[in-house]
This record gives sequence, C-alpha cells and structure tokens, in this order.
Amino acid sequence: MKFFHLSDLHIGKQLNHYNLKEDQIYILNQVVDKANELRPDAIVIAGDVYDKSVPSAEAVTIFDDFLTKISEINPSIPVFIISGNHDSAERLDFASSILGRHNVFISGLPPRDKDEYLKKITLNDEYGEVNFYLLPFLKPGYIRHIFEDGEIISYDDAVRKIIERENIDYTKRNVLVAHQFFTFKNIKPETCDSEITLISVGGLDNADVSAVKDFDYVALGHIHGPQKIGYDHIRYGGTLLKYSVSERNHNKSLTVVNIRDKGKKAEMEQIFIKPLRDLRLEEGLLEEILTRATDDNKDDYISVILKDELDQYKPKEQLENIYTHILEIRVDNARTRSRLEASCDEIEIENPVEAFENFFFSMQKRDMTDDERKAIIEIISRVKENE
Repeated sequence: MKFFHLSDLHIGKQLNHYNLKEDQIYILNQVVDKANELRPDAIVIAGDVYDKSVPSAEAVTIFDDFLTKISEINPSIPVFIISGNHDSAERLDFASSILGRHNVFISGLPPRDKDEYLKKITLNDEYGEVNFYLLPFLKPGYIRHIFEDGEIISYDDAVRKIIERENIDYTKRNVLVAHQFFTFKNIKPETCDSEITLISVGGLDNADVSAVKDFDYVALGHIHGPQKIGYDHIRYGGTLLKYSVSERNHNKSLTVVNIRDKGKKAEMEQIFIKPLRDLRLEEGLLEEILTRATDDNKDDYISVILKDELDQYKPKEQLENIYTHILEIRVDNARTRSRLEASCDEIEIENPVEAFENFFFSMQKRDMTDDERKAIIEIISRVKENE
C-alpha cells in the first residue's frame, strides 16, 4: 500500500505582506505531477489545509483546483483529509458525505457523542486490508462529555481514550492520520517560528506517542519540519513550503510511504520539492549582499541582516532595486547590540503549573498533594481550551 503523506498546506497564508498564491499553486501542481507519475494508492493530508479558520475564496479555489486535478487521475486515488488547529472543523466537514462518494474522505470533527467513532476507510492491496483512521485535531474539552467525569484531563488522556474506544484489531495493517503535538517520553519534536503550537501547561498540550505506537504508520501534521518522533513509523510530514526564516535550512519534501505485509516496517521515501521561490537569510555588509544577487536568486524571499558599522546611503532602496521579495531588513552591529544589552534583563516565565506550586508552597509551607496538583492542572487546562 503506497500513499503520499502531506500536511500543513496552509493555503491562503501570507508571508509578511506577500501573497503566496503562485507559490502554493506551483507546489501543489508538483504533487499532482508526482501522483500521475507514481500512482499512489491514496493521498493523506494531515490537517491545516487552510491557514485561517475562515479561508478566503481564493484559498478555497486553490484547494478545489488541486482536488479536481487529483480526481482526474485514472484510476482514482482516494484522498483522506483531517482538520488541523488552523482549520474550522465545521467548514472543512461541509459536504463531506457527498465528497466521500467521489473518493475524497474528510474528517473535520472528532466524535461528538458515545455513538460516534473515528472515520475509518479500508483499502485493499495484494497483502489484504489497510485501515485508515482519521483523527482530526482535538482538545480534551471536545470529547470530555463522551467519557466519565475525571477521565479526560490532558491532551494525552484525550488521544489515548479516543483511540482505545475504537477497539482496533492490531493484527491487521492500520494507519492513523492525526494533527496533534506528540512527544516521546517528554522529548519534543523540533519546532520553528511559523508554527502556532499549544502553550505548554504542565505537559498537558502533549500526547505521548505510546498511545499510537501500535499502528503500522502514523501520519502526523502540526510540525513544519519533517521528522520522526520516537519511532521511525511515527512521522510529521512537514510543510511543502518554507513559511518562516527559521525554516530556511529545511529541505521540503513529499513523504511517500509504502506498507507491505503485516509485520514488516513501513518504508518511507522523501521526494524533494522545488519551490517557485526559495526563502533565504542574507547576512553581511550591504555591498556584499548586493553583489551576491543573481538572476537565479534575486526573486527569492529574503530576510536581510546588515552588519555595517557605518550608516549606508538608503540601504532599503538599494536592496529593493535588486531583490524583489524582501521580507525584512535588520541591522546587527556593535551599536545595536549595545543598546539591546542595556535595555533590560531577560525575564524568565515560569510554567503556570510550576508557578502555582511555588505559590502554594510559599502560602501553605508544604508541597501540593497529587489530588491538589491534578485539580489545578485540570483548571488551567480548561482555561487554555477556552482562550
């Protein structure tokens, strides 16, 4: 069973003030080309289809065109889509029943009552069945009412319990598609500036991969850099485009997964994708940066850090005369560093659970009990869910 693992398309996103429409169409067309060439058995999109919960008409059209091109491939390629934290679950779910008849399977909402379960689609190949379970982005509050009081406090509880109630037959081949912040024994994945991750509340935003390790492959979304988390078969697909300067060194790629017979490890291949424009950091003296411009790189998105100690004549205008997509221009020299060091001392912000524990100890002169700590964690978790 061969399938593409995509995630975090963020269609409709702007990079500073630049509209990424051309860039996103260009990159999605490459996915269509690869689908025509490699003929996968399925295409998985693990959340954050759109950059905003209310996507623009332009963004919806871009995604519609992509799905239309995929649907024109013969034989038909099923597409599995879940919602991410950027998506509106309700909007993404719209017309999902109709689309399902055309091999586009969407799961925007997690189970909402005790009679609902994860959307499951079964495909077949020469080795038998492969079950795809679609787990959209969820917070504990989304599913707490399905379980007994006190069962769902953390994100880990939510993911673990929602998986357990499926009674999955792990003697068969199973794939989970999820958009969540997973960790491995408190080891977090590598993140970057463009991700809007959940603020840690005593670790409550994290789900440990032990809850999903028995799947044959776990296709994750949410983290922009492609990487495994804990196990080779539990992977973040990453974005197809660079969405911040912190991603400038990423080699963006399309993940192709192949699951053969049960018991054999899933095979993963990264197919590197060429963007319409690269995203780079240009650092150095103004004259050096100007002379580094070429016909091949002058249209890239660039962040500029000027190192000149002496003021240059209209540096912004000089740069804009050559580079067409400047994201920002900053100055980093002895004067700016001196002002920054003198401005203020760094303020360390405590984890809110640890902060309350310290406050509790100062008032009560004793440590919190496990029940007291559990209660404050649940209170803080509920507050964060409603932000």
